[in-house]
Amino acid sequence: MKNSPYSASLIASKFWEDVSLENMNQAQWEAICDGCARCCLHKFIDDEDVEEGMHPTDVPSEDGDMMYTNIACYLLNQKTCACTSYDQRSKLVPDCVTLTKENLKRIFFMPPSCSYRRLHEGKGLASWHPLLNKGKKTKMHEVGISVRNKVVSEDSVNLDDFEDYIVTWPLSEID
Repeated sequence: MKNSPYSASLIASKFWEDVSLENMNQAQWEAICDGCARCCLHKFIDDEDVEEGMHPTDVPSEDGDMMYTNIACYLLNQKTCACTSYDQRSKLVPDCVTLTKENLKRIFFMPPSCSYRRLHEGKGLASWHPLLNKGKKTKMHEVGISVRNKVVSEDSVNLDDFEDYIVTWPLSEID
């Protein structure tokens, strides 16, 4: 399981106010993740032009809509909203997208509440972000940003029936 990236020194530094995403060190980069786990949801693009074999970060045509489901990756701890095999996730789940500085410009697949996306779009961190709340996820859970109590594991559903699990709440942005 991933250790908490929200150290007291990072919180006190307020680095996100002065350091661009592109210039963050690894500790800063990891701390930007709010830990909501919305990125761990199965999603698909409703677009006639999507081709078989597209990479998860390939930008679809403007005609397509990103659709989210409440089906979560089997590696997700649904209570803590953390990956149970964070360091091995890309090997265990080949379609798991590791967000990097290099693919940051193609983050259309991240929900609008994603802290990386918010900073990239110049919005700043949301008031519920753990960095603004002493490193705690409590406020994020309270306002309903995290996936806690909203998802089912991909192990417990037939993925061919994904359309039965379409949800719109991952598109909500609080703050």
